Amino acid sequence: MVNNIYLQIATVITLIAFIIGMYRFVKGPHKADRMVAFDMVSVAGIALIGFIAAFTNKLIYLDVALVYGILGFLGVVIIGRYIERGF
Repeated sequence: MVNNIYLQIATVITLIAFIIGMYRFVKGPHKADRMVAFDMVSVAGIALIGFIAAFTNKLIYLDVALVYGILGFLGVVIIGRYIERGF
């Protein structure tokens, strides 16, 4: 178990960023705001999964974070194409 105070502080800050991103994703007035918020939530989620891996000392969570990162990137690309075409 990791007892580093800096890692705990970073986890709390990342969780706050995740919550702010989710708020912007739900309340975003424009599609572009929602796309940026989705990317922010995706990156914060990957970081939180990495923190979970550090706290539990299980490397399998890093594989999950990698797959989540790939899916998050593909989601941003798909949303960007959707906005570009003006649907």
